[in-house]
Amino acid sequence: MGQGGEPRRVRANDGELGAAVARAQRGDEAAFAVAYRMVQPGMLGYLRGLVGNDAEDVASDAWLEIARDLGRFRGDGAGFRGWTATIARHRALDHLRRQRVRPQATALENDVLELPGTHDTPDQALESLSTAYAIELVVRLPRDQAEAVLLRVVVGLDGPAAARVLGKRPGAVRTAAHRGLKRLAQQLTAEGVTDEGSRTLGESG
Repeated sequence: MGQGGEPRRVRANDGELGAAVARAQRGDEAAFAVAYRMVQPGMLGYLRGLVGNDAEDVASDAWLEIARDLGRFRGDGAGFRGWTATIARHRALDHLRRQRVRPQATALENDVLELPGTHDTPDQALESLSTAYAIELVVRLPRDQAEAVLLRVVVGLDGPAAARVLGKRPGAVRTAAHRGLKRLAQQLTAEGVTDEGSRTLGESG
């Protein structure tokens, strides 16, 4: 169980990732390359939502920091995903500050709302899409929902891990992700999504 009583989300390859990270911490460069290949796609998807076309550059900065501080990491494969997502988010926010484009602040009242029942339809709807198309839809959500969905679905974090990355309560992140996925499912059902070009989080609400 994760923090807050939520069952911990385990990806099928988290064991392999954890083993690769452990070998990389002992100096195995090939193992670091394995960890990179397993984490990079999700990280890039998350960063595209934050910084758009600058995702590759920000990811490169993040991986430099990850490589430098790898010996300080303690945890398993799922923990490594959360740790790297946190580093990537910090580098993305630094990038946005340098561009004088500050992320929009969001007021989350979701903590006081009753969480809806769990069902898989929104998740299945989103995961049936190509990653690139899914991200185009996700970045049109309110910022809190978009980041929650990207961390939960694209990066693969559970609620508590995503909450740690965002500095929010797990209940707020779970609710934001559910609302975002529900809205995406409704958009897909209505087939009312248009291609408005590349955006980053906060440019629409």
